Amino acid sequence: MIRMLLHLLGHDYAAPLRRTLALMTATAVAEGLSYAFLVPLLRALFGDSPEDGRPWLIAFALAVAVYAILRYRGDLAGFRVGTALLHGVYHRLGDHLARLPIGWFTARRVGEVSELAGAGVLQSMGVIAHILGPFLSACVTPLTIVLVMLAYQWQLGLAALLAAPVVVLIQIRTGRAMADTDADRDERDREATARVIEYLRAQPVLRAGGRTAERFGLLDDALSEVARASRNSIRAAVPGLLGSALTVQAVFTALLALGAYLAVGGNIGAAEVLAILVLAARSADPLLSLSDIGSQLRSGRAVLTKIDAVLRTEPLPEPRTPLSPAGHDVEFDAVTFRRGGRPVVRDMSLTVPAGTRLAIVGPSGSGKSTLLQLLARFYDVDGGAVRIGGVDVRSMSTDDLMSRIAIVFQDVYLFDGTIAENIRLGRPGATEAEVRAAASAAQLDEVIERLADGWNTQVGEGGSLLSGGERQRVSIARALLKDAPIVLLDEVTSALDPVNEGAVHAGVDRLMAGRTVVVVAHRLRTVRSADHIVFLDGGTVVEAGSHDELVCGGGRYAEFWRVAMAPELDRAG
Repeated sequence: MIRMLLHLLGHDYAAPLRRTLALMTATAVAEGLSYAFLVPLLRALFGDSPEDGRPWLIAFALAVAVYAILRYRGDLAGFRVGTALLHGVYHRLGDHLARLPIGWFTARRVGEVSELAGAGVLQSMGVIAHILGPFLSACVTPLTIVLVMLAYQWQLGLAALLAAPVVVLIQIRTGRAMADTDADRDERDREATARVIEYLRAQPVLRAGGRTAERFGLLDDALSEVARASRNSIRAAVPGLLGSALTVQAVFTALLALGAYLAVGGNIGAAEVLAILVLAARSADPLLSLSDIGSQLRSGRAVLTKIDAVLRTEPLPEPRTPLSPAGHDVEFDAVTFRRGGRPVVRDMSLTVPAGTRLAIVGPSGSGKSTLLQLLARFYDVDGGAVRIGGVDVRSMSTDDLMSRIAIVFQDVYLFDGTIAENIRLGRPGATEAEVRAAASAAQLDEVIERLADGWNTQVGEGGSLLSGGERQRVSIARALLKDAPIVLLDEVTSALDPVNEGAVHAGVDRLMAGRTVVVVAHRLRTVRSADHIVFLDGGTVVEAGSHDELVCGGGRYAEFWRVAMAPELDRAG
């Protein structure tokens, strides 16, 4: 646990954590040593001269004061290091996730990372702020008290010390049993959560089929598995809880009997017996709390393990000596790429001269969008190379690569904020005049004029308060503001109504002017205006040429064009 915390915090935070652990350990020792003054204090109080106990009472009070100060400083240090962990892990997670391949972000992993970044990181902070202190106290304070008992009465101290391995063994066995059941319950919880989401998303289908009143079998099964896992977890915990309680109580009873025997034999006074029993009772409370603390530690360790697994995921490697391209032409040189073991792009070679437009068309699943992702280095190729200005994108720094590329996706994601803030993401240092000019070029100014709050309109999470066409215009304005020499467009008008499509096309035309453009498109206007067109199928180039050449060739592209033109011909007729 401590080693993992140090790994997660990194070098900058390791020293404060070690100091905090040392302070918490010293606090636990101080608490145990403070009880050492109880023996002479009680001996004096029950002796012939009770007034002799005044110095011991003062010493005990001072020891408690020292313990209180250490406890305050230890708790404060725990909160500070916990806050540092919260800050540090958030930054490490954010920086690391930004460098992972896009293919790593499956739907399940996105849900898990979302949970880790929220409750998970807070829980990991709580390990330091709320759990480590009590855990060290539960382990160190009883051991210190036993050493005090050994110093005052070795028979009773030895009896208490012999019980320590039994308590430790019970805790270890309980921890192992609980770890297995906790892992199973965690897996069942994730499955149940996925089924709940599936059930909610399936509501339109279920209602359309008139099945809203029926039980959802998969969800019922998942919830039943959660209940079963919870029962197993309780069964695994009960033996440890009972074993710890019975062991502690048995040791206390044995000490009582041994103390009475020694007192009757005259080997020890009644005051010493009473003091030793007080010490034994004081050490019992933290021992009994070990089971509950152990459960919290296992839960915290599980979260830390998940965070550590994410941080250990290999990102896309950065070049030690980055190269910077001199031009902005694009080349796919014998590129091969696999996803999940299945070839998506096969030995593909393409060249896009600087300042020209390449349109990529083809059926769904042919690898069109994958080419854009490889060019932006969302993935690394399995074979061949993708180059910009003659330089392999793997030899460029990520910052340099992304500064040269503007991307407009089909599915636009906007951050929860104002329209102006979302546009400014393209170039954070842009002036207000430049932001407004980009919005005007993207035909976004007419949208802003009809919104009540204008530029200060909140777009909502993901841009949910804007329509699809409005979100697309914001995305184009963002790309225009970035003013990158290479533009990647991924079917940006495939789901828009005619009005928004016309406005978006106007913005796209401005965006493409004078730049190297690679566009994935189905709409005729974008395809026809391209300098070069390639038709993909099965991850390979089936046909390539200009629009007129491919139409006259009567091949796959000509068939695509005929089918695409049919609705317009019907409307004209």
